[in-house]
Amino acid sequence: MEKIKVIIDWLDNYGAVSDMIPGCVATSQTHAGIMEDYASAVEFHFEGLEPDEVPECLKGKYEFEYIMTTRALLHRLEGIITRAAIARATGINEQQLQHYMSGFRTARPDKREKILEAIHNIGKELINVA
Repeated sequence: MEKIKVIIDWLDNYGAVSDMIPGCVATSQTHAGIMEDYASAVEFHFEGLEPDEVPECLKGKYEFEYIMTTRALLHRLEGIITRAAIARATGINEQQLQHYMSGFRTARPDKREKILEAIHNIGKELINVA
């Protein structure tokens, strides 16, 4: 089964694109909605193509692998985990996290990994609460 990597970003709402399916985009106000909307956009995009224009990845069975940018991830967690908690867990100050969230700065890959690891650790701590 072909895996189609889809990048989810945030610019006033969620947006999804894939290099594997040029010209196909979707937007949504919610995280769950963007995945549904992108799947629908791919089907609609597929219907508008001539048979010889269909990307190889769409000719067989495929599934989407969603990858969120740091900006989209931080927006997704808003209201679930505070930036203060993420800052304490990562050692990255809240102002820098806000810069990542607003798009003023882009997190380097090592910072993104640090944020992901901290979020996973917070989740593990919550699971272990008795």
